[in-house]
Amino acid sequence: MCGITGVFAFSPKGKNFFDKIGESCHTLEKRGPDGGGTFSENNVALGHRRLAVIDTSNAAAQPFTDESGRYVIVFNGEFFNYLEHRTQLESAGVKFRTTSDTEVLLHLFSKKGMACIEDVNGFFAFAVYDKKEEVLYLARDRAGIKPLFIYQDEDAICFASEMKALMAYGIEREIDFVSLNIYLQLNYIPAPQSIFKNVRKLKAGHYLEIRKKNIVEKEYYQIPFHEDNGYPEEVNAYSGMQKKLRELMDRSVERRLVSDVPLGAFLSGGLDSSVIVALAAQKVPHLKTFSIGYKDEVAFDETEYAKLVADKYNTDHTIFYLTNDDLFSNLHEVLEYIDEPFADSSALPLYILSKETAKHVTVSLSGDGADELFGGYNKHGAELIARTSKFSSLLKFSAPFLDKLPKSRQPGFGNRIRQLHRFAEGMRLSPQDRYWRWCAFVNESDATALLLNCGNETEYNERKKEILKHIHGEVSLNDILYTDMQLVLQNDMLVKVDMMSMANSLEVRTPFLDYEVVNFAFSTPSVFKLDRVGRKKILADAFKSLLPEKIITRKKQGFEVPLLQWFRKDLRMLIEKELLNDEFITEQKIFNLNEIRKLKVQMFSKDPGEVHAQIWGLIVFQYWWKKYIGVSG
Repeated sequence: MCGITGVFAFSPKGKNFFDKIGESCHTLEKRGPDGGGTFSENNVALGHRRLAVIDTSNAAAQPFTDESGRYVIVFNGEFFNYLEHRTQLESAGVKFRTTSDTEVLLHLFSKKGMACIEDVNGFFAFAVYDKKEEVLYLARDRAGIKPLFIYQDEDAICFASEMKALMAYGIEREIDFVSLNIYLQLNYIPAPQSIFKNVRKLKAGHYLEIRKKNIVEKEYYQIPFHEDNGYPEEVNAYSGMQKKLRELMDRSVERRLVSDVPLGAFLSGGLDSSVIVALAAQKVPHLKTFSIGYKDEVAFDETEYAKLVADKYNTDHTIFYLTNDDLFSNLHEVLEYIDEPFADSSALPLYILSKETAKHVTVSLSGDGADELFGGYNKHGAELIARTSKFSSLLKFSAPFLDKLPKSRQPGFGNRIRQLHRFAEGMRLSPQDRYWRWCAFVNESDATALLLNCGNETEYNERKKEILKHIHGEVSLNDILYTDMQLVLQNDMLVKVDMMSMANSLEVRTPFLDYEVVNFAFSTPSVFKLDRVGRKKILADAFKSLLPEKIITRKKQGFEVPLLQWFRKDLRMLIEKELLNDEFITEQKIFNLNEIRKLKVQMFSKDPGEVHAQIWGLIVFQYWWKKYIGVSG
């Protein structure tokens, strides 16, 4: 795992960016604390920061040049099946200078060009420069696990693993108000757009070919999505698919155990991470596992369930018990690392888990991706009811009544009312608009009211239409799961994991997102994934023999950071005197001052509702804006 950056200059003026390559690399040090290097020749400059995981010797340092001197690569990620390709290449007479996966990839490229990407099972963002043809290739993995930001103007194209590394080049920073509008609703900005008008994110499963000023983007992978029509005709289809899932997951986990540095696994106590640990622990004796416990939030503590799995597989288990003070004390570090507005508050406990885990291992497995693949979220169950129940439509008339009742995200009556109200709201909408509403923390009208400039309405509608284009509202829920893979997983969950783990120089591997597992999941009828009885059915049934019964039968559980408590106490002065101060808001000329005032009044009222989520999105943006834009920006 590493960080990469680089420039392709279209003109002599574009080469001025070369002077900043070292500074850009410097911003990526947490992604790669084990060393760094740069390369420049002709119209291209490349930079790399290294987190050494496979072949930790200096011989594998990057930028890496092949023996012919023609090709240079900077690679971020892992090529898990590199050993089988190395064997094939050696049989063909190729001699290797290192034991790294990077060298194998570069040799494959020299033989096949970008067709080599079809051979790679892994997660990555990389750049390869062909000196002879003077062509630069940029690529991103199939699932979008590793990020790649791209800036372009008339003189150059710059790329980097993080936005802050692009900003180190001194690029123009013009806010994209359509992106900001969407951010205020979702708490993140969906690819390929970013917070800046002239910066985009390379799409998952895509690569760029840059030849002078001619830039071609090509898609090399797409999830093989298709609708299903309920149960397949084969009588034994379900049992056969369970067996296939076990085989695929076992191979996926085994691939992700290749490492020359200490390796462990996150173990939350939920089904997904428990499956990963059960498979990994059978291959790694005394596997190191890590959990978080919450001293002050007993209702969210899952450590007893994690311990059941740890005991069953005799793992070397470590629990990090946190208080709310521990969470708060890490808040500044999280806000400091965020270089594009991102307001998923669960990033905070993940940051702490990553920080503590990195003291013991350099690589950790996680269960990310299973909810999107197999239907694990509350909204999936709600959507099933919305599509199939004759009585669900009656609830839509209860929305005005439920709107008047107190709501909360804490366990209990208030949370039930909140969920019912969101369901009732959704039942009034089309399947596409319902999905959007259930993904959002803030509805469109409230987000729009906050902004003085909401951006181009036509562009906003086009972006939303593109995101929702696969949702048809049929009985099958694979359209919802597919959209979750494209929207929620890629832009929220994976961004969160990448940022918070890389902030602590920890590599996180996600076996559920092996493309063979993903392809299989979307060949599976949605009725095998969830029904009225439960969610993630096929996953639970496939692995129930490996796990304690309580892990299989328990309900999914999340965690709520005590934001409202902080806003009313510890962060009150920061909010009132700095980030949401009247004078600052007026000078900034982005937000509607009257709407900001209303939110602050509601936040300190007896019935704050869900205003804390909206306030948190604003705090993250304002903190980011002050750091990277400033009032004069």
